[in-house]
Amino acid sequence: MNITKEYDFTIIVPIYNEEDNMERLEKELTSYLNIAPVKTCVLIINDGSKDNSLQIIKECCNRHDSFFYISSIENHGLSTAIKAGFDYVESRYVGYIDSDLQTNPKDFNLLLDYVKDYQLVSGIRANRKDSAFKNFQSKIANSFRRYMTGDTATDTGCPLKVMWTDYAKKMPFFDGMHRFLPALIMLVGGKFMELPVRHYPRTAGVSKYHLWNRLKGPFIDCFAFRWMKKRYIRYQIDESKL
Repeated sequence: MNITKEYDFTIIVPIYNEEDNMERLEKELTSYLNIAPVKTCVLIINDGSKDNSLQIIKECCNRHDSFFYISSIENHGLSTAIKAGFDYVESRYVGYIDSDLQTNPKDFNLLLDYVKDYQLVSGIRANRKDSAFKNFQSKIANSFRRYMTGDTATDTGCPLKVMWTDYAKKMPFFDGMHRFLPALIMLVGGKFMELPVRHYPRTAGVSKYHLWNRLKGPFIDCFAFRWMKKRYIRYQIDESKL
């Protein structure tokens, strides 16, 4: 039996070469589990780390009954790691947070207050602590995405989200899909809302993103989403005898 089925909420945390962040990540998530309003566990996804992350993950999971992991030998990227988490989780709700902890796990409680009414509740990074140039890149990418998808979301890049697991499993996935979760939720008939959450500067490790993949990827993925949206299969059974 998949043990996440015994929980109401599973937090997935993709990891790629984040050994310098693991001690703080363990501490912050352990602290959050003590105040979570529903029975909560953590599923760490090791996405082909080449440093000592996997060994640290195993040690962390051995120390805590509510920490689990899955691991891939190869690095597949953030979207694939998130999809793997969605595929393996069987709790009612699934959440997502980045391992760099630029958002605070305790803010999951803000999102959980609304998840009964919305299939996706996402954070908006208030008072962002990124550089002015990085914020400028995100502003361009978000504006273009809203124009192409019509999802009206303010900050799809915020790495703090809570979803209904059954809707997360229904969404069509592709590389880069983590930028389109509000649009994908609407595609499968769900609703989303956004709430301001705290944001912090990265204190350890190195960002895996730069100007080229921050702008080029979203630009191309918008066209991929438009193509998929037109061809997405929808149907309703009005009568049957089975």
